[in-house]
Amino acid sequence: MFKARIYIVFIELIILVVGVLVGVAFLTLLERKVLGYIQVRVGPNKVGVLGVIQPFRDAIKLFTKEQICPFLSNLYIYLFSPVFRLGFSLILWIIIPCLRGMIRFEISILFFLCISRLRVYTIMMSGWSSNRNYSLLGGLRVIAQFISYEVRLFLILLSFLLIIIRLNLFDFMKYQNYIWLIWLRLPLSMIWLITRLAETNRTPFDFAEGESELVSGFNVEYRSGGFILLFLSEYVSILFMRIICVILFLGGNILEISFYIKLIFVSFFWVWARGTIPRYRYDKLIMLCWKVFLPVSLNYLFFYCGLKILVGWFY
Repeated sequence: MFKARIYIVFIELIILVVGVLVGVAFLTLLERKVLGYIQVRVGPNKVGVLGVIQPFRDAIKLFTKEQICPFLSNLYIYLFSPVFRLGFSLILWIIIPCLRGMIRFEISILFFLCISRLRVYTIMMSGWSSNRNYSLLGGLRVIAQFISYEVRLFLILLSFLLIIIRLNLFDFMKYQNYIWLIWLRLPLSMIWLITRLAETNRTPFDFAEGESELVSGFNVEYRSGGFILLFLSEYVSILFMRIICVILFLGGNILEISFYIKLIFVSFFWVWARGTIPRYRYDKLIMLCWKVFLPVSLNYLFFYCGLKILVGWFY
């Protein structure tokens, strides 16, 4: 019975990975289509019906390119950093609250915080191992950006955990059957969304890549298989963070169609921000975190702690 259970979980994990990768393909298609409409141009529409096959053709083209390793690079770190980054991004998906099968544990929020923090090291090693100035600067920017924003991310999440008093994502789904947490924590929810843009290196906070000044940043020396692994890991993380935003703030069951309508809305917000907002200056990004978002999140945390104690006295 135990072996059968292991086989079932293994098959479910394989199906999950395949589904996530296919979802990433259509996510890139959605992003390119929406950006095309925002910029008043035609998106992918030649390959297949309405360009549906375009992401798969792009993947085939990238995989068939020649793999070139820089002569002065740290070879093994250079080659395995993209693999580990994609691995960490896929491991996060096991905490998605499915009602049947899969792996379910009570500390999924803590697991999410630990694994998501490990991904920054893979970007840092990718930039350092290439032994190029632009890639090294991109890696240093990632370190400063993630350290600045991960503290505030935990403080915001702690404000929500004061309501649930659980570390399981299932409880966030159950507690939002009647009212969404976004209405109870609207300012913090907006700050969380902006933080997610910064954590996933999306415009206007894509300083780790910085095409205009760093020529693609930490992945400037990657091509062919290494580049597509970095590309997949980035979009796998983006899709996962969008689902987490829906679960934390908008509730809903992952088996209901309304959940995916909310997910499409959050995905459109991500693309809309990329297509309309210009890139920040890097010093303004850091100051925005330490001088604006950090005091606001701390004040809200103290307020909710006091409110929790006050309610406990009367009930």
